Amino acid sequence: MTQTAPRPPIRFRGRSFMAMVLAPALPVVDWLADLDALARRSPAFFSGRPVILDVSGLSLERDDLVGLVSDLGARDIAILGIEGAGPALLGPGLPPPLSGGRPAGDIAEPEPGAAAPPPVETAPMPVRSLILDNPVRSGQTILHLEGDITVMGSVASGSEVIAGGSIHVYGTLRGRAIAGAAGNPQARIYCRKFEPELIAIDGLYRTADDLGPGQRGQAVEVRLVEDTIKVTSLD
Repeated sequence: MTQTAPRPPIRFRGRSFMAMVLAPALPVVDWLADLDALARRSPAFFSGRPVILDVSGLSLERDDLVGLVSDLGARDIAILGIEGAGPALLGPGLPPPLSGGRPAGDIAEPEPGAAAPPPVETAPMPVRSLILDNPVRSGQTILHLEGDITVMGSVASGSEVIAGGSIHVYGTLRGRAIAGAAGNPQARIYCRKFEPELIAIDGLYRTADDLGPGQRGQAVEVRLVEDTIKVTSLD
């Protein structure tokens, strides 16, 4: 009988791209009219660009936000994530919340008729740490691919912390922690109380069901050992 070779573990990796941020201004109908004028001058300006919608400072109801995303979709502007919206505004049918992005320079409007430039991958940046003084709330996604992330509080269920380096949680880890997301097998995850929904390092992941009860509730270190995730209790 022929034996089937063992399947390799599923891996996923992060990749950093420059995203355009659209920040609507009130009244939104006038802002959309200005956007349409830009599209008439440069029809391919948004072609192939990842776009983040920043609604910080806008008082929008959920129906208004759904309508705005729909209006942008009708203009072939696909929104990958939303900044500045509270959890009550988001949910099914809307892009996910995003936070923790690094500001970049303004993107100049092209000359009329000019072709849109191709999507630009971000240049390598010096490794640096991101320190969060507040807990990570349910529904939040913290993304920092340039180094470690340190959370001084807890990471709530339904939230996600994604780091290019290691992740340090000084409270309880209940959400998802993804370290080494930019391709770093040396990255590690540390937390004071281990109750995660999912952990991952360098594309290898394990869910809560896979982990079992062994180290739950303990202070732990998570690292890769020969392509296997190892969870070790800390004294």
